[in-house]
Amino acid sequence: MTGPIDQITLAHFLLTGAVLFALGVVGFLTRRNLIIMFLCTEMMFQGVAVSLVGFSAFHVNVTGQTFVIFVLTIAAAEAALALGLVVLLFRRKRTLDAEAWAGMKG
Repeated sequence: MTGPIDQITLAHFLLTGAVLFALGVVGFLTRRNLIIMFLCTEMMFQGVAVSLVGFSAFHVNVTGQTFVIFVLTIAAAEAALALGLVVLLFRRKRTLDAEAWAGMKG
């Protein structure tokens, strides 16, 4: 007897990952708020992670799942760095609009 979980194929994983990644790209390109852009980047990471887990399950190999652990570790480090940077930028100009930082001079 097969249950609903046995009927999940690689296409389901890849479609879910592609939708997450596409929504992240669209959100990143259309929004100007730095926090929303950061969250969209995280959504793209999660789309890739879902695809890697799907390939790992399809090939009955834990390499993809191990790689997801490394991707999530990098994403956590990126999250800490990005949130610190967003707080610093907000303290300087009191806005999170990305257009306000387009004319940075160095």
